[in-house]
Amino acid sequence: MDLDLRKLRYFLAVAERLHFGRAAEELHIAQPVLSRQIRALEQDLGASLFTRDRHGVALTDAGRQLLADAGPLLASAHAVRRRVTVAARGSRRLAVGFRTGIPVIPAARAFEARHPDVVLDVQRIEWDDQAPMLLDGRIDVGFVRLPIDETGLRVTPLYTEPLMVVLPAGHRLAGKEEVTEADLAGEPLVWHADQSTQPTRRPHPDSGLRVRGVEEKLEHVAAGRGISFVGRSETVFYSRPDISYVPIPELAPDQVCLAMAASRNSPLADDFFTAAQATAEITAECGNYEAYSGGRGTVGR
Repeated sequence: MDLDLRKLRYFLAVAERLHFGRAAEELHIAQPVLSRQIRALEQDLGASLFTRDRHGVALTDAGRQLLADAGPLLASAHAVRRRVTVAARGSRRLAVGFRTGIPVIPAARAFEARHPDVVLDVQRIEWDDQAPMLLDGRIDVGFVRLPIDETGLRVTPLYTEPLMVVLPAGHRLAGKEEVTEADLAGEPLVWHADQSTQPTRRPHPDSGLRVRGVEEKLEHVAAGRGISFVGRSETVFYSRPDISYVPIPELAPDQVCLAMAASRNSPLADDFFTAAQATAEITAECGNYEAYSGGRGTVGR
């Protein structure tokens, strides 16, 4: 039995909203049509995906499993379509994503020396963009920071860099040469992922804030709503008077990796992987130099 991708998209719309009416509006189809498509999908799979009663709509165990699998499957199908379109145009391009503070230039120069005819499209990505943009083909390879959902990805470590704690400028520890985890006990944490992924060994109270990118994180810290953590190379890009960055040596360092979709079959992407691995030490030194020189470091001199 082949899965109908259209039915999967319909299922995903209902599963995300748990409301047939709102899902139908979002899909621009009539609700009875949507209900028929969901029933047809349930028949195809031989499993009930939703329970419907006077309390509303809820996912069954089978529905929750399909929800976990449907997103990556649809992203993969979208990526296939995108790559075929690019190939049909005869394009020689490679899209490279990077997180703030990670220098792309060393790998890009090594790659371009071997492929002067290939155009590198470079774009910054946020934490929650990392896996989705790789899986759906918006970027071919990405310089990422852990943690990342590695499902469907090939992830290769490149280098590590020290973590810094981010504090409001008026914090009692702001301006210190370094701090310990014990110094930060009880401080609420502003974090961009599940609390289980926070880098400290001592859990911090949940600030109740979930942020998408570094800028949002720093705004909340500056407002005194909690503390946070960033890689050292990120600090140069966000120098501001209302926050303070302090080293915290006892924490495990931030891990920088290169990633691509495991299903991706691209000699160009493989060559970029090779270039990034060969220049990882230079990339790490470049990021560290920028962090200590106010961002005025140059590459390749």
